[in-house]
Amino acid sequence: MLNRFILIVIFVPLAIILIALAVANRELVAFTLDPFNPGNPKLTLTLPLFIFLFLALAVGMVVGSLATWVKQGRYRKLARQRGVEAENLRQAVRAPSVPQAPVQGSAPGSAPGSAPGSALPKPTN
Repeated sequence: MLNRFILIVIFVPLAIILIALAVANRELVAFTLDPFNPGNPKLTLTLPLFIFLFLALAVGMVVGSLATWVKQGRYRKLARQRGVEAENLRQAVRAPSVPQAPVQGSAPGSAPGSAPGSALPKPTN
């Protein structure tokens, strides 16, 4: 339901705006990479303006995404470390405990090898 809402409210108007932008800017423009000789045909690219606009938008999104990903690296590292720590603690809890020698001074009638106050059976997995 939320995906459909996002699609309708955000992406449909965005698509309409981008189509209008492309139709309004379809004349050819020259993009040259040689500032000292702008007439050099080997370093000049002639395309409709909207293609350059969309390419600039795409490059900006990729660069922004990479910058955000790099900036949040320490949080991902911390999450990985905490995940490993949590898994190690889970394994420690699930591991069978080492049988202990009978404790001197245990209550009479208690089972040999059981610690005082541990009347509950061990859970099985």
